[in-house]
Parts: sequence; structure tokens; C-alpha cells
Amino acid sequence: MTSAMRKLSISVPPDVADRLEREANASAYITQAVRDRMRLDALDAELAHQGIHITEQGVAEARARRAAVEADWSPERRSALRERARQHALDAAATLDQPAA
Repeated sequence: MTSAMRKLSISVPPDVADRLEREANASAYITQAVRDRMRLDALDAELAHQGIHITEQGVAEARARRAAVEADWSPERRSALRERARQHALDAAATLDQPAA
């Protein structure tokens, strides 16, 4: 069964249009990008509800601490951890996109 779809007409900057034109299915690409953003927004809302407020300064400080730790990593370790994180994100996204039983 096919879910209902709505056709939209959007305007995007040239660099975004160039990227979308390279996609075999721009609609699927945009849909996934928006769903990813929706998950991030939901996470931000839940963190705020729990009293955790994300600030640009806090993000910058966390990135600096992470960079300091990663500076000591070998290229092999960095590659392995990135692949592990990528696979975890793909697995989590697949689980979230599955309809409830």
C-alpha cells in the first residue's frame, strides 16, 4: 500500500539545486534530510524539557574537548570509530522509519 504523498514546489539556492540534481531521487533525499532534522528538533525539545539547554558556547566547548581527545587517535582508530558511528546511525534511522507493529 502506498502512503499519501503531496507535491510541493520549493525554491532553493543554486548550490542546493546543484546537489539535488545529482540525486537519482531528490524527493527521497529531501524527505530523509527533513526527517533527520525533525529527529534533531525532537531531541532538542526533549533535552529542554529535561532542563538541558544547548548553547553555541557549550557546543564549541564540547567540540574543542573532542578534538583534543581525537588528536591522540591513530588514523585506524578514527576510521573504525567513524564507521561504527555511521552504522549505528543507519541502524537507528532504519528502526525509526519502520511502522509500529
